Amino acid sequence: MKQEEYRQADRDHLWHPYTRHSAVEQGDFPMIVRGEGLHLFDADGRRYVDAVSSWWACSLGHNHPRIVQAIRKQATELQHSILGNLSHPRAVELASKLAALMPDPNRHVLFGSDGASAVEAALKIALQYHHNLGITHRTKFASLEEAYHGDTLGAVGVGYLEEFHRPLKNALSSAVRIPLADARKNRDPSTRLNAHAGDLAAVIVEPLCLGAGGMRMYPPEYLARLADWCRANGVLLIADEIAMGFGRTGRMFAFEHAGIDPDIVCVGKALSAGYLPISATIVRDAIFDTFDDIPEDRTFYHGHTFAGNPIAAAAALEALRVYEEENLVAYATEQGARLKEWMEPLANEPSVQDVRCLGLIGVVELKPDTSGADQPPRARRVQQAMRERGYLIRPLGPVLYLMPPLNIAETDLREMVSALAESIRAGSDA
Repeated sequence: MKQEEYRQADRDHLWHPYTRHSAVEQGDFPMIVRGEGLHLFDADGRRYVDAVSSWWACSLGHNHPRIVQAIRKQATELQHSILGNLSHPRAVELASKLAALMPDPNRHVLFGSDGASAVEAALKIALQYHHNLGITHRTKFASLEEAYHGDTLGAVGVGYLEEFHRPLKNALSSAVRIPLADARKNRDPSTRLNAHAGDLAAVIVEPLCLGAGGMRMYPPEYLARLADWCRANGVLLIADEIAMGFGRTGRMFAFEHAGIDPDIVCVGKALSAGYLPISATIVRDAIFDTFDDIPEDRTFYHGHTFAGNPIAAAAALEALRVYEEENLVAYATEQGARLKEWMEPLANEPSVQDVRCLGLIGVVELKPDTSGADQPPRARRVQQAMRERGYLIRPLGPVLYLMPPLNIAETDLREMVSALAESIRAGSDA
């Protein structure tokens, strides 16, 4: 196809996620055809810095030679084999490696294809775990307000965002919602949760930073208190590390900042450095062991066709080796300090309401927009100004954020922040 034919076919047939029809009709999306390091290249030869790591997944940038080679090698050996009553080496190796990354490595790992499927499995495991123990009244979940845990129905039930999920509301099993203000102010979790202590199967949280809900951050001390409450009340704690895991916050997992050991940990996105779809639900053996089948069948009848795909698992194993061998968690901590230093002055911009950082996440929240109906919101204007400067970002309402690859060079990081500052001024002056 010629480029204009691609664009027309795009408008005619491709359903873009989280994208308004009006934006599709405008037809000005870059047609990305290649990636290299920090950059994505479109069909017209323009180069863009991927400042959000392609939805927070491509933590080693694009076309990393070691990940590509691992994919190629595995593709010549075994392309796919199910894990139902079968096994294969890459799934075994990856499960062992993920278990070893936990504070207590006595874990079993259930693979999925994306973050939502990892969360969905975690919720079902929590419910069936209590049932396996003969406890039938623990059927509810608790989660933070403004949290997001994926777009399958169970995940939406614990991560409901009005602007995303309003049409689904009447079909959802609603969770007990913990006000985000409680977490941000490190209030005692018992105030909100004691009334539900006997009904809860699990509490699920995005540790320290609520991603799609607007990059809302809260202190590790609250997460530690929440973990203590769960342990004291027989409630499982699920850590949704899909966005924050693998070095993004300056620790391998964000929950490590709180010094806790969750019962279930969900990972995805950067697990394979974003190269192939794979996710995992990492479960304590004390939970796994209740799913026996003698004398009564308590098997977990749940699975996905491509769970633990050999090629995806090979990519993930190589990504984990790169994180370790290049010491990228420590590097993210160092560069995160630079990012914070360079971003904090943006708080002085007239249009900026708040600046916050965590590891290699830099966030600017704009003040309420007074733009007229004849022009796009300020955040969208900033996004366009960034694109004109060769940077791809994706605002969350009035929230602008940078989540570059973990191996970004310091000079590239500084230039990215400078471009954001210039774009905020340009977008505010429009």
